[in-house]
Amino acid sequence: MRKRILVTGGAGFLGSHLCEKLLEQGNDVICLDNYFTGDKRNIAHLIGNPYFEVIRHDVTQPFYIEVDEIYNLACPASPIHYQFNPIKTIKTSVMGAINMLGLAKRIRAKILQASTSEVYGDPEIHPQTESYWGHVNPIGSRACYDEGKRCAEALFMNYHIQNKVRIKIMRIFNTYGPRMHPHDGRVVSNFIVQALKNEDITIYGDGSQTRSFCYVDDLLEGMVKLMQTGDEFIGPVNVGNPGEFTILELAEKVLKLTGSKSKLIFLPLPEDDPMQRQPDITLAKKVLDWEPKIPLEEGLGRTIEYFRETLDK
Repeated sequence: MRKRILVTGGAGFLGSHLCEKLLEQGNDVICLDNYFTGDKRNIAHLIGNPYFEVIRHDVTQPFYIEVDEIYNLACPASPIHYQFNPIKTIKTSVMGAINMLGLAKRIRAKILQASTSEVYGDPEIHPQTESYWGHVNPIGSRACYDEGKRCAEALFMNYHIQNKVRIKIMRIFNTYGPRMHPHDGRVVSNFIVQALKNEDITIYGDGSQTRSFCYVDDLLEGMVKLMQTGDEFIGPVNVGNPGEFTILELAEKVLKLTGSKSKLIFLPLPEDDPMQRQPDITLAKKVLDWEPKIPLEEGLGRTIEYFRETLDK
């Protein structure tokens, strides 16, 4: 049966890929976005599809529609964007969750929350399991995003317990791929854009901090599998690539794959920047039968090709 599916933040990096995937699976897809960080060019190739609709709307305002499933992805997700207007970021996470959960309650739709590994803050355990409560600075510069997402998880759980809303909570770890915003301040896009322009590659700290990088296709496979689980499984569940790399190793891989003449320069660490970030995906393997398949070099190659094409335009 063809399902009607709402994707909030559907013109963003992850959202546009998700819209594409859901259409390929034979669904009706409604993309909701206010274009604060989303980009119409990300979904332009889908506009002619009769099963695809685009609605300009801000999730901080109530929204009414009849759908079977809701993927709630709306929120700026890079430090540059979410710190630009921190109050708006908190409103998007909290009021957006309230509005989408209210919609799901009224129409009895299943709803997935795109949460984040940032709920773990600067973690004191490694790797991070879903049972870890986190180590977050509630008044720091990143709190608008971290605490906004933590509050959204609490709202999802309470709507589930009090109103029997069918929910799924997914904690997304670093994800990269085509359609990343070239100026979003994320480490992969930063390094690739700087390398392709032969500019200095900026490393914050000494580059020994670690991250785990999941290619977008792998992540979306996990997201759709989570939505397809029975109502008894709600999460939260970590979805990301457990392969751990230092920031310095990432920079060296980007230099090698681009053939760039860029030099590495080192700058002070930003406030509350976590030193380690690596998912424990034991639960995802067990319940979703999911694990990432695309190696970092292959994913970086695809992402570099995307940026080569778009930076030339």
